[in-house]
Amino acid sequence: MSRILALDTSSEACSAALWLDGRCLELYEQAPRQHTKLLLPMVERLLIDASLVLTDLDAIAFGRGPGSFTGLRISAGVAQGLALGANLPLLPISTLAALADARLQEQPGEGVLAAIDARMNEVYWGFYRRAGGSVTLVGAEHVGAAARIAVPDDLDLGQHWLGAGTGWQFAAEMPAAVTGSIHAIDPELQPAAGAMARLAAVAFKRGEAMAPEAAQPLYLRDDVAHKKGGAR
Repeated sequence: MSRILALDTSSEACSAALWLDGRCLELYEQAPRQHTKLLLPMVERLLIDASLVLTDLDAIAFGRGPGSFTGLRISAGVAQGLALGANLPLLPISTLAALADARLQEQPGEGVLAAIDARMNEVYWGFYRRAGGSVTLVGAEHVGAAARIAVPDDLDLGQHWLGAGTGWQFAAEMPAAVTGSIHAIDPELQPAAGAMARLAAVAFKRGEAMAPEAAQPLYLRDDVAHKKGGAR
């Protein structure tokens, strides 16, 4: 059993969650450009409600990306600061995996094609298969034009695959071989700390926690700065 704090600011939403031996408490708010203002008060409220302090926890998880570059830096920085102060390990959690997990909580399925709007007419995407009480990545996570999304060679989508994430606004541009195999999508779903807390509990049990200084965001894009339209 484990006690894990999870943080996510990878999208326009800001969220924090507390995993308490199988029970999850979550605070979630759609708040563009308000992440730095909201995140620490969310953490404080969760801990007070659970009558805990940081040092009572086993680990801290955060949404490591892909997603908004600025948002990823915020959650990673806050998580590292809290972990260093409380001498706790960190668990970086994929935002695409969190989308897949949340989608499968909504509706039963074999797996999920998770896709996030990456701006510049591109999407972040990955195929995640249900694996017991968690999800597992099939192939790799990618960034690129929606038209380039391809089913991994070793994956048969079957009849019960789902879609999730803001990247599905580009569904008309995706190959028919992909969209024709996805039978239900949720294009409004965004990554959230609650799903990350569930995934973090599984990762913690597998021994995947790491030192705070070793946990970094994953952007997928190498050219983080100087993008048209301003900083992400």
